[in-house]
Amino acid sequence: MRPEKQNLTREYLARLNASPFFIVVNYKGLKVSHITELRKRLSAAGAEVHIIKNSLFRIAAKEAGVADFNGSLGGQLAVVTGKRDISTAAKVLKTYGKELDRLTIHFGNLNNQRLEQADILALAELPGLDVLRGKLLGLFNAPASTLVRLLNTPASQLARVLQAHQDQLGEAPAEAVAPAAAAPAAA
Repeated sequence: MRPEKQNLTREYLARLNASPFFIVVNYKGLKVSHITELRKRLSAAGAEVHIIKNSLFRIAAKEAGVADFNGSLGGQLAVVTGKRDISTAAKVLKTYGKELDRLTIHFGNLNNQRLEQADILALAELPGLDVLRGKLLGLFNAPASTLVRLLNTPASQLARVLQAHQDQLGEAPAEAVAPAAAAPAAA
């Protein structure tokens, strides 16, 4: 293999090893401006897209320990990799693919498990990792806040009863003074 091809293979291998996932898409019919826009959107999602040479990518994937592609690498393909959340990258691909009607998802790989197109589209429907973490934190926090509220309820009720009793005692002397003051005026 020529040194240029060896360098490309090493570059593909480094990307595959650095990313927990990759998604293979067909970009046939897209213009450079479309690919540039896709790169911008994926960058905002913490992912990147690279045009690949299929034969070299197959070699790099084999070295990375990814399962055999069984002839599924054909056509004009690009690979999306990222360091964060696959669902966010899948959402970007799904929405941009709907906008253009030319970008198609072929398959992917998440933690050395092959994902078919339907699996990736299902991941695109999931909320992002940050949203899921927030919901989980809310679930953990809810019982604690309920417990604090239940523990504070008797104390606050007792404080209200004592305040009401003190208000009654404070009003009683004032009511007794008022009739006494009215009696001398009548005499």
